[in-house]
Amino acid sequence: MNKHTLQRAYWITMLVLFFPFIFPLFQVANRPTPIILGLPFSLFWICLWMVIVFLTVLIFYWLDPDNTKGE
Repeated sequence: MNKHTLQRAYWITMLVLFFPFIFPLFQVANRPTPIILGLPFSLFWICLWMVIVFLTVLIFYWLDPDNTKGE
């Protein structure tokens, strides 16, 4: 995958992953019950998507052609 295609895929993916944090999509999770892992559902929703974004960025880091350890 070349650098330009990877950058375009990165920005589109980050834009899509940003949507669950904003209104009105956050309204799906904006409620105090149920309690998941000791967290209200809205806080769990935010933590879940932060982990998903982190893993996605990590995958893009591994796919980056400029990320070579041989230099």
